[in-house]
Amino acid sequence: ETFPKGQIDRQKCIRLHKMDSSSKSDELLFVGFNQDATCFACGTNTGFKVFNTHPYRDTFTRTFTGGIGIVEMMFRCNVLALVGGGNNPQYPLNKVMLWDDHQRRCIGELSFRTEVKAVKLRKDKVVVVLDLKIYVYNFSDLKLQDILDTCSNPRGLCCLSTGKGDIILAVPSAEGGVKIKSYTSKKVLEFKAHESPVACMSLNADGKRLATASDKGTLIRIFDTETSDLLQEVRRGLDRAEIYCLAFDRNSRYLACSSDKSTIHIFKLEDKNTVAGDHILNPESEDRMSEGHYDEESKDSRDGENGPKEGKNPKGMFRFMKGFLPKYFSSEWSFAQYRVNDSKTICAFTDKDCQIVVVSSEGRYYEASFDPKEGGECTTSGSQNLLP
Repeated sequence: ETFPKGQIDRQKCIRLHKMDSSSKSDELLFVGFNQDATCFACGTNTGFKVFNTHPYRDTFTRTFTGGIGIVEMMFRCNVLALVGGGNNPQYPLNKVMLWDDHQRRCIGELSFRTEVKAVKLRKDKVVVVLDLKIYVYNFSDLKLQDILDTCSNPRGLCCLSTGKGDIILAVPSAEGGVKIKSYTSKKVLEFKAHESPVACMSLNADGKRLATASDKGTLIRIFDTETSDLLQEVRRGLDRAEIYCLAFDRNSRYLACSSDKSTIHIFKLEDKNTVAGDHILNPESEDRMSEGHYDEESKDSRDGENGPKEGKNPKGMFRFMKGFLPKYFSSEWSFAQYRVNDSKTICAFTDKDCQIVVVSSEGRYYEASFDPKEGGECTTSGSQNLLP
């Protein structure tokens, strides 16, 4: 697949995003966080770079003669998965190369008939995403364990749990649908999450919650992966947007979302055990409104009636008329917001409470904090340029 200049391929696990292919030396082709967001890696036209997330630190650079379009780390392990990219790929686009950074060489490879769209790693699995299939391998010996047929998946959407518990894999299915497979219980769930195609998805660390957004980019839904129950529905805005990233914090207390609107939204998540039960999934109800009449990033549209209640997401000012007015009047809006000048970004939470980092396709890194009681605008605590 060719990525037009300026486009990000929205991988479903917020941590994998291809950047625009360019002939410029050391241009970013890819940026993505590792499984716990303690590091992030960048693929460039001349190799790849790895950074420490917090505190920010340029950890190391590996220089090649060609470009790297995917760099998938496995926590802080010395083994990474690489796929070629750019106008002069270091490796074929249909191969996944396992790179041992201690030995500074490739120690294994997986070849396919079509282009690799994404790679996911955990300590016992290698997952390779193609347009119509997903291959699951044992990490130790690279033996094929499973093959999943999918709908056309040019974005390479796929989520893999990374915790010590159940091994959960989530992939898009038929239009607006999601398929969740447990490799521990062997249970498979398939359900409709949105009216239109899923454009972004993310699992929390233990794989018990799945966040999804459609290509409309207005609503974000959080599901229980064991039952497919809708746990919570939050609203990013009213106008269409391209969602580039969804990210849970480590304790699943918050969810961050980045889009082409240049605002990162942070939502307070409900306790799974205390969900009120009034979330009824109706994909057909998603945002049937005339577009362009509201500024989804305006203060009034975010704050609802009285602004954010302490420790909670603000609700729409007409929530008391729920059931009589269109759904967006009673929506649950973001608890905190962070605005950047870059339009294409991914985000993650650090190991410090109430702190996020944002990395952009323009090669900039931002660090910001938010008030856990009041929410509102985030405060920038640092910024860096990733490339010279």
